[in-house]
Amino acid sequence: MELILHEKPKRPTIIEGFPGVGYVGTITVEYMINHLDAKPIGLIFDENIPPVAMLYKDQTRRLMEIYYAKKENIVFIHAITGIKGMEWDVADTILELAKTLNAKEIISLEGVVSPIDDQLSRVFVRSNDTKSEKEFIKMGVEKLENGAVTGVTGALMLKAEHVNSTFLFAETSTGTPDSRSSAELIKYLDTYLGLKIDPKPLIKQAEAFESKLKELVKLSLDGNKTKEKDNLNYLG
Repeated sequence: MELILHEKPKRPTIIEGFPGVGYVGTITVEYMINHLDAKPIGLIFDENIPPVAMLYKDQTRRLMEIYYAKKENIVFIHAITGIKGMEWDVADTILELAKTLNAKEIISLEGVVSPIDDQLSRVFVRSNDTKSEKEFIKMGVEKLENGAVTGVTGALMLKAEHVNSTFLFAETSTGTPDSRSSAELIKYLDTYLGLKIDPKPLIKQAEAFESKLKELVKLSLDGNKTKEKDNLNYLG
């Protein structure tokens, strides 16, 4: 796995989010990149990453890129591909990036399954930096006391002993992209980093998505009923 950088900001905060439960990390990072007008400054390359070019307006985007918001001095790792089997390598590469840039802190974003289907997702924090952890707890974030953390986040937890690292987990009760849980993460990140990002558009996006999903479910159910009726008519 290779880290490629075209620019090397000094002492940034690194925020990473990989596809996981509810795609919470990916959605949050994407939203922040757009709202802070972050620019691409590099990428993470590996031959095991699918050779897919994502075309977006006049841009050609890769599946795992590094962005930089200069004014806020934040580096984002944006991933829109699964990395199963590469978790340790990705964690090592993130730590290499942190060392190269002498990063102030790594913030890792993740979704966790909630047994409760609630409008408001709880957010949990775990950090190897007591000061950061206390700041989030003061905002109303709950400390993650128990559980098993896997994937890149789990690998970082085990390896990032010498880098200030904070891990945020947003509850989601859906296997589909969950913008509402991402909005909860952004709310706390906004306060913590002083960014002035409005999460309301994400909530509206969530409402629109949920409304569309309900329509699709209804159509699916109606379709099944029609099919059952046709079958009954056929059987006579």
